[in-house]
Amino acid sequence: MLAKFSRRGFAKLAGVAALGAAAGARGAENDAPAMDRHAPAPFPKEFLWGTATSSYQIEGAVNEDGRGKSIWDIFSHTPGKIEDGSTGDRANEHYHRYKEDVALIKALGVKAYRFSIAWPRVFPEGSGQPNPKGLDFYNRLVDELLANGITPYATLYHWDLPQALQDRVGGWQSSDTSKAFADYAAYVAARLTDRVKTIFTVNEVGRFVNFGYGWGIDAPGLKLPTAQLNQARHHVALGHGLAVQAIRASARAGTRVGAAENIAACVPAIATPDNIRAAEIATRELNAGFLGVVLEGKYTDGFLAYAGADAPKFTPEELKIIGTPNDFVGLNIYAPQFYVTASERAPGFHVLPFPGSFPHMNSEWLRIGPEVIYWAPRLAAKIWNIQNIYISENGTSSEDKIAADGQVYDLDRIMFLRNYLTQMQRAIAEGVPIRGYFLWSLMDNFEWIFGYGKRFGVYRVDFETQARVPKLSAAFYRDVIARNAIGA
Repeated sequence: MLAKFSRRGFAKLAGVAALGAAAGARGAENDAPAMDRHAPAPFPKEFLWGTATSSYQIEGAVNEDGRGKSIWDIFSHTPGKIEDGSTGDRANEHYHRYKEDVALIKALGVKAYRFSIAWPRVFPEGSGQPNPKGLDFYNRLVDELLANGITPYATLYHWDLPQALQDRVGGWQSSDTSKAFADYAAYVAARLTDRVKTIFTVNEVGRFVNFGYGWGIDAPGLKLPTAQLNQARHHVALGHGLAVQAIRASARAGTRVGAAENIAACVPAIATPDNIRAAEIATRELNAGFLGVVLEGKYTDGFLAYAGADAPKFTPEELKIIGTPNDFVGLNIYAPQFYVTASERAPGFHVLPFPGSFPHMNSEWLRIGPEVIYWAPRLAAKIWNIQNIYISENGTSSEDKIAADGQVYDLDRIMFLRNYLTQMQRAIAEGVPIRGYFLWSLMDNFEWIFGYGKRFGVYRVDFETQARVPKLSAAFYRDVIARNAIGA
């Protein structure tokens, strides 16, 4: 059941000294080696290299320091919901091992770390009385990052909704949750933005709404009819807009805010002018339910016509709030969602079926299409006139077997990253405003409905001993960063 639905879904996804050993004979030094004339063009000098995680997937400590329950605490403890029967109760013990994990980040050479804040740590009941001990953890984490020369990028919502809000008002089925989210955003912004200058509001609306409220395979496990599903998505968009306004009202000067979305990524099957135009139309219409309304302040006529009686109910004032300008857009890009060609029939594009032989990575949903990281940002920037884009997630799971010498030679992940980064560099060279890249993920973690069975990290985690060991891909990524270019 899980595998069946995951094909339809949106991607998601030892010590520091051992990093050099994983690199083999050619480890990266602190200074980038000289470029030869056959080397790929470098990235812009100011390009931001980062990595990313999320709270429920790594923190553990779910019952400590006043943290409330999240919908994933309840869902993961429900028999049959998680493929390997696991939970995030312990996860990577990051709550207690964060200093060790910051050292891993530093060893990669990245300059930025995107983490998420657990809403139920800060507001155990979702609203009302805050829990100071919850925010204290993120204060410690931010200070540790800065002490190691790493810029913190915070995400306010990476799916761990307080269960209390789900119980009281139905979670995102109610605009009460939108308002509670804004209050939470204001509280955090007032206390962290003296050091955290970039905030992502919500992460992957296209995943957590459809999977959690439509198909029932993510928390909270609901299967709402289409009209209610569209309304829930609208409430998330409203929550984002309210949060943007709340952050701007409460944050220190210079704070930037935007969302991270797993864009419905459309690629022209063949790059003819007609097909490229069809991909533009498809990108706008297939993202109209969240990304489009956020960036345009309105739902497209095509979206409303297609939804018909199931379209969300809204007011002009709500659309104005939702359309509050963002400082940047984060795009989580893993796989091409749709290959399209031009069509003379409305809506002007035709979605092609995927052949059964289309190649994929260790996760079956993760089809290999490096060109998607070129086309998705290019089309989004043109359609919505976006000036600043971050690739807020990109990466892959791998089999990640331990070799006889104790190393993990994840050549498939290196292949994936090399090809995707090459296409991203192509986009930047053509003027697409991609400002930074966050590799998913720093380390193996609780991979939602797949439990611990899918490994996305460049550090391997032994979940029994909690030992972190760099994979060969960690050395590859470190080399890319050192060169500021893609090596062989």
